[in-house]
Parts: sequence; C-alpha cells; structure tokens
Amino acid sequence: MRGLAGTNVLVTGAASGIGRAIALRLAEEGARVGIFDRDGDGAASVEARIAAAGGTARAYAVDITDLEAVRAAVTRFEEEIGPTTGLVNNAGWDRAMPFLDTTPELWSKIIAINLFGPLNLHYAVLPGMVARRHGRIVNIASDAARVGSSGEAVYAAAKGGIVAFTKTLARELARDGIRLNAVCPGPTDTPLFRDFAGEGERGEKLRQALERAIPLRRLGRPEDYPGLVCFLLSEEADYITGQTISVSGGLTMQ
Repeated sequence: MRGLAGTNVLVTGAASGIGRAIALRLAEEGARVGIFDRDGDGAASVEARIAAAGGTARAYAVDITDLEAVRAAVTRFEEEIGPTTGLVNNAGWDRAMPFLDTTPELWSKIIAINLFGPLNLHYAVLPGMVARRHGRIVNIASDAARVGSSGEAVYAAAKGGIVAFTKTLARELARDGIRLNAVCPGPTDTPLFRDFAGEGERGEKLRQALERAIPLRRLGRPEDYPGLVCFLLSEEADYITGQTISVSGGLTMQ
C-alpha cells in the first residue's frame, strides 16, 4: 500500500481477533504500530510477534473508556514512536439478549466501550493530526449499525453512532487533511462472536444458520479485514472519506 511505510498507527483492541490481524498487517506494510488493549499480556505478545518479524510496535495496557488513561497512552506512544498519523478504532464488546431483558447497567457498559471509547481516542489524537494537517482514521463499526441485529439493540445503536460520528467528522475535518471512514464487519469468527453466540448446541446452531444465510457460505475471518483497513489508511485512498464499507460475505448489500 503506497504511503504506509514509516507511518505511526494506533490500533485498539489489537491483542486478539480483527485488531490483532490489522496490527500484524500494518507492521508488514512498514508501519510502526501502537497496540492498545485492556489485555496487557495479549498486547505484549502481539508486540513480540511483530518485533520477531522485524517490525516496530509498542504495547500499552489501556482502558479506552477512561479518557485520561487514553491520553496518557497516546502521549507515551508519541514520545516513544512519533506523532500519530493513523488510528484504527477496533475495540468492541457486546452481550447478546433481547432488549427487554437488558439492564441500564449493561447499556452503560456497551455504550462506554463501543461509543465513548472511540470518542476518547479521537479526542486524544485529532488535535495533533489537525495541527499537522494530516491524519487517517478507520472506525470498525458493524453491519448491525446498518441493518440491525436481533439481540444487539444497544450495540447496534452504539455502532450506528460511530457511523454517524465518522461521517460528521469527515465533513468537519476534510479541509484539515483528515480522512475518516468506517468498516462494517458482518458475523466474524472472533472471541467476541463466540461470546455472543454462546457455547455448545446453541452456538453451533447460530453459526450454521449464519453460514447458510451468507452468500459466500462462511463466517468472516480476522484476516478478511486488514487489507481494506490498510488501503483506507494509505495514500491509495486519499480521495475517499466519510464512507461506510460492509465486509460481510454478501450477507448485506448496499
């Protein structure tokens, strides 16, 4: 990807799943990667894997729902690596159940991680990007934001907020040299999906039903997303901003 080598990119939720796959691919493209995750040990293992392959990464154990912790981690990354040129808001969490069975406490946790977490990252990195008049941001939303998803009402609402937020900032900051886009995964075989689907027969039935519904006849894999994310962070996508792109094996189509 043209223009990725030598950039400094933060990836949240990069200790596992889609985030880890994105971090590894960015390092392959020559980017220096900041790995933000509550799982400090998992983040450190991704840093070690990147270093073993000759890349540059730094791992930070950080709770993205805590703005001051995010600011401190961003400051450390920029002191150790350099100014943040790219941001991938990937971290997310959900607990599947019908809306009327949920509680306000669960709403707060889902919204804190999936909406306020990315807002905190934007708030921490955008002033520097605007000052330098350059920055690329990819927000990992969800197809639940576009078409809804039974059992994920609050999660869908939070991810829908991220899509709207991405489009709004893309308009506000276009003349400051900032490009923002959203990527919407469909059902993907990650720890989050396994937590969502549950174990045993129930989880297997849901997996099989989704595989029948998806035209490409399989769940997504973490490796299905890094190419698009790297493209959107690169110079190849300089004329693309404010877009929402679904990666779902054809389960949803615009």
